[in-house]
Amino acid sequence: MAGLGVPELIIIGLVLVLLFGAKKLPDTARALGQSLRLFKKETTKLHEEDDAREAAAQATAQPIVVQPQPLQPPAPSIEERLRLLEEENAKLRTTSQARVGEATVSGASAAQGPKDQGSV
Repeated sequence: MAGLGVPELIIIGLVLVLLFGAKKLPDTARALGQSLRLFKKETTKLHEEDDAREAAAQATAQPIVVQPQPLQPPAPSIEERLRLLEEENAKLRTTSQARVGEATVSGASAAQGPKDQGSV
């Protein structure tokens, strides 16, 4: 960091007087001081709010209990999947054939029913 001595500060002061004028310099310094005070007050307030939040979070924080996940059985092999699908397919075929057989029997009796009624 550059060391600012007395000559450098005098030069900076003269440049400020030339830029802003002697009349506006006190007003500008006053406004700058007020802005810095306001900034400091707000940052202090933010730090206090953060500390209060952390304290509240620590007070209400409960220890996290990690429960082990049960081990899932390994996925069935391709042969096992194929065997299960074939068994399911066979069950579906038998239920489908049973339904078709019931429909055929009930359809035949329904077809015979009107013939018997017509002859009586």
